[in-house]
Amino acid sequence: MSSVQDPVADLLTRVRNAQQAGHATVEVPASNLKEAILGILVDRGYLGSVERIDKGPQGTLVAEMRYDREQVGLIQNIKRISMPSRRVYVGVDEIPDILNGLGVAILSTSRGVLADDDARAANVGGELLCSVY
Repeated sequence: MSSVQDPVADLLTRVRNAQQAGHATVEVPASNLKEAILGILVDRGYLGSVERIDKGPQGTLVAEMRYDREQVGLIQNIKRISMPSRRVYVGVDEIPDILNGLGVAILSTSRGVLADDDARAANVGGELLCSVY
């Protein structure tokens, strides 16, 4: 079994690939960070639901993909911003507006993993994990 160097990038890649292949669900190894990121994507309507299956030593997260009437995925772009080799930290005033507010930036803050508008409302900055639109 190979070890994944960047679990967040692995999560985003699995979601992107599952959507492009037209899969109904995607399975990823479970972690609290991945569950929080997928939870934000569910809250914003990009994914249908997320279920945690505690089987085995780590468990699995199963996310339901969402498509429009023409079977085109709702996620047009999902991009990792901060990487293990190059961390990107932003203050509350520097949080980017993704597609003029139509997309979402996901941050890891001192108050947990938050979407960009939630981080602004809480007046906290943090590590800019990814952007989705």
